[in-house]
Amino acid sequence: MAATAHLKELENKHANLEQRIKKELKSPHPDTLLLSNLKKKKLFLKDRIFAAQS
Repeated sequence: MAATAHLKELENKHANLEQRIKKELKSPHPDTLLLSNLKKKKLFLKDRIFAAQS
């Protein structure tokens, strides 16, 4: 049960990062450094989600 809650938390964080990335991309002058950092965090979470599912 705790593993399921942990996986759900990781998925929520991943979804939040996706929304932040989309919002930044829509801005008139996207911050490329911020986008890079957000994408790295998102990829890290994706790897953790994959590992948690295995």
